[in-house]
Amino acid sequence: MRFLNEPQYDLTYSDVFMAPSRSGVSSRLQVDLTSTDALATPLPLVVANMTAVSGRRMAETVARRGGIAIIPQDIPAAVVGGTIAKVKASHTIFDTAVTVTPSTTTGEAMSLLTKRSHGVVVVVEDGHPIGLVGAAETAETDRFTQVHEVMSTDLLLVSPDDAPETVFEQLLERHQQVAIAVRDGQLVGVMTSRGALRSTIYQPAVDSQGQLRVGAAVGINGDVTGRAEQLLRAGADVLVVDTAHGHQEKMIESLARIREVRDQLAGEVGRIPLVAGNVVTREGVADLVEVGADVIKVGVGPGAMCTTRMQTGVGRPQFTAVLECAEAAREAGASVWADGGVRHPRDVALALAAGAGSVMIGSWLAGTHESTGDQRTDAEGRSYKESFGMASARAVKNRTREQSAFERARAGLFEEGISSSRMYIDPQRPGVEDLLDFITSGVRSSCTYAGAASLPEFHDRAVVGIQSPSGYEEGRPLHASWS
Repeated sequence: MRFLNEPQYDLTYSDVFMAPSRSGVSSRLQVDLTSTDALATPLPLVVANMTAVSGRRMAETVARRGGIAIIPQDIPAAVVGGTIAKVKASHTIFDTAVTVTPSTTTGEAMSLLTKRSHGVVVVVEDGHPIGLVGAAETAETDRFTQVHEVMSTDLLLVSPDDAPETVFEQLLERHQQVAIAVRDGQLVGVMTSRGALRSTIYQPAVDSQGQLRVGAAVGINGDVTGRAEQLLRAGADVLVVDTAHGHQEKMIESLARIREVRDQLAGEVGRIPLVAGNVVTREGVADLVEVGADVIKVGVGPGAMCTTRMQTGVGRPQFTAVLECAEAAREAGASVWADGGVRHPRDVALALAAGAGSVMIGSWLAGTHESTGDQRTDAEGRSYKESFGMASARAVKNRTREQSAFERARAGLFEEGISSSRMYIDPQRPGVEDLLDFITSGVRSSCTYAGAASLPEFHDRAVVGIQSPSGYEEGRPLHASWS
């Protein structure tokens, strides 16, 4: 990457733009978005290890589309192990169905519809699908009515081995909303027309056994080696050693110990990549790579739920932090994740242009069907989910649940982050896959403007300039007339 005009100060994503270059890439679909980090996932996107965002539904959905999610550190290791097992057991192409029994009430079934983007609940009996329930079937029915009384029994059953194109054609021919995959009479998953299309564009992120990939986070306090060993044995595909201030002695000590555990188990589970952070300087990158990090997480204070910069004055504008840390990581044979500060597809593209191996996203994904929170409705009828920062009092309370009441109360005095924020669900993009479409289409287009068919080429060819606030504002679309 090169600058059109050399910067005199550190830059955020909003401070920069990318100039177009001569291009031989004629189609967005020609662009290979394989990440340039140690994971080499088909999509360079990572779901942040935020309790309000990343769970089983999010992990399996994102992995089907080529990214990877990190399960948070404040969830007990045994529970995380169960989550990993469920993600690994999920089908790599067909979406996991939301299921109920025939005696489930329509009220309960309707409350489950927002857990997935496909908009239906499958009624099963002894594992066999016997009906579908959606908004149409439950309209104007008493919420205590059992689903077997209102369910649709006109089902399109397909084989999980059927090609997505075949499923799409059958859905079109039958005028059905969802196809149900069945093997030996047992429900495997579901697929919508849009899901079939996506399955031909995205490649799932899978491990050596052909199972979906998922990562897990470890803190730097408590029994870090015990947790790391449990997560590795449970099948985590990457371990993220995570703390707000990653360039500290305790992180270095914890990372070194976790690396030893990882290396001892390599013959049993393979060599699992280690991610560590967060840092924003060359020195931070060098120190963490020296003790075993394969990937460095970059970002202090740019996240939507983070108040660190306003409370402490500590942090660094994210574009410059990523640019400098990525260069330092490459020199040391490692890579970086750009963590935080992305609010538009352009920001993801600019992070990758700056040299990020992948981009980590948190709050932007909180307002989707697949995030962990329950969907709520405000006084105006708008749907939202609650989000909170991982250094907030709410997160600290979760993370210190095993400590004494006194220690928990004392820790709660020092919060850095928002404990409750409403992340509204965009009616146009209510599911995480809708956001992935939005983000990746922008990134692919950015690559074509740069004349790059891959992310290494994109970083090599990108030409970036510095702009004024009015220059940034000029690029924002208008959703209503200015007259």
